[in-house]
Amino acid sequence: MIEPVCGGAALIREIEETVVPSSGLAIWWLGQSGYLIKSSRGLLAVDLYLSEHLTRKYENTSKPHVRMTRSPLRGEDLKGVDLLLASHKHSDHLDPGTAPAVLAASPTAALGLPEEIREHALSLGIANQRLIGMDSGSMCSAAGFRVRAIPSAHEEFDRDERGRHPYLGFIIESSGLRLYHSGDSLIYPGLVETLAREKFDVLFLPINGRDPARGVPGNMSAVEAIDLASVVKPRFVVPHHYDMFTFNTVPVADFEAEARRLPTGTEPLVLRCGQRWELGT
Repeated sequence: MIEPVCGGAALIREIEETVVPSSGLAIWWLGQSGYLIKSSRGLLAVDLYLSEHLTRKYENTSKPHVRMTRSPLRGEDLKGVDLLLASHKHSDHLDPGTAPAVLAASPTAALGLPEEIREHALSLGIANQRLIGMDSGSMCSAAGFRVRAIPSAHEEFDRDERGRHPYLGFIIESSGLRLYHSGDSLIYPGLVETLAREKFDVLFLPINGRDPARGVPGNMSAVEAIDLASVVKPRFVVPHHYDMFTFNTVPVADFEAEARRLPTGTEPLVLRCGQRWELGT
């Protein structure tokens, strides 16, 4: 079991006591695709998986979800969250064991998610008034965070009968910084052009790739994540969606090896679970 670099009461204390300058952000990777982002004005969380929901769900099945990294904290530990984002309905992104607990612990927080999965969120016991339904081009804001949704492809570029996207990525702006969180996605026609039109400080990209033998939808590989970053040219590219489940991961060393191809001005950054990263303008 991989142990977080910081967890439990120590991590909660660090989150609460970290003072963030008006021109910066503090960012914690909480495992899989989950991040906590703190500005001088508020706290945003995205795609948190902090429970053992999937391990329990798939125990004694042909697809066991054996956890590789210990959860650094639980949803009920996070108080003071202003906005929670979920990129799609899969439980390692909209976790039935985390999202309701975060919203209970932070009673003024809202959950931004694809409008197409609103009914799924309601089935988890989340009140309708706490939900902000989003689709491609939608925007929401809270505590100085401005979030714009763009489509993701996991693995297909899906839409429902009303044309709504069940998988989204998020462009997050705060404190003069611009971040892109992919959710789960491949590179699809138009993604490069959409991102290349803007200047990004950080791209958070999946690296676990796709293998039909896993029986789950795939993502960008490390090669593809670096290909995308090489065109968009953010200041930093940060990998995610690895080291959570034994059946659906790749060595982060693959990303580090590919990152040697990045252009000057773009740096790779591999975070450890529970690690704080301070990002400035």
